[in-house]
Amino acid sequence: MEVTPNTVKVAELIGDTSRITMLIRLIGGKAIPATELAHAAGISPQTASTHLAKLVEGGLLTFEMHGRHKYFRLASSEVAQALEALQAIAPQKPVRSLRESDQLKALHYARTCYDHLAGRIGVVLNDRLHELKWIEEAGTDYQLTAEGRHFLQDFGIDVELCQKKRRRFASPCLDWSERRYHLAGSLGTALTGRIFELEWIRRLPDGRAVLVTEAGVKGLEDVFGIELNA
Repeated sequence: MEVTPNTVKVAELIGDTSRITMLIRLIGGKAIPATELAHAAGISPQTASTHLAKLVEGGLLTFEMHGRHKYFRLASSEVAQALEALQAIAPQKPVRSLRESDQLKALHYARTCYDHLAGRIGVVLNDRLHELKWIEEAGTDYQLTAEGRHFLQDFGIDVELCQKKRRRFASPCLDWSERRYHLAGSLGTALTGRIFELEWIRRLPDGRAVLVTEAGVKGLEDVFGIELNA
């Protein structure tokens, strides 16, 4: 008998409205307290605690203690990528308010997917790295070209350190809003972190959407040739 991953178990875990709501709330990569996750799912703290325990047991979440409070986060970037891919094939919910419309537009434009940049900006950046021939396809992953390695090191990214991490170095992640790929893996994380350091993007409150700053508009054009105002 062929041995395959237990996808049924994972499907059972995420096939619950409350659990998938909490998982999506965590896809931005931040650790969030159980009480906030309960509020996001519209359930009691006691019910949320039961759901969260199942997600931890199933390997989808981890938690850390801060005083008497538990803070939960996704167990890995692979969990985030799986959730992102599910959103890409799921039918869109109807927008019921102006507030929801504004939040959705912000998410579509720029957001974090676990620890890397997603949305239109993330996809455009990934496309541009390919156009410049700084990264190229290598099977199901990406690899850096010599020119790309030289540029990213000058840009302030420790490429060698990225390659030593125990995760995929550079990989495509299917973007749910753009239906195309943005850059994931340790390289995608390092590049996103550097862009945060330069204050080209900053996090918006209450979610995973990010704002591209004026410095970011200029920096992305000057360094990568991405014209956001065009």
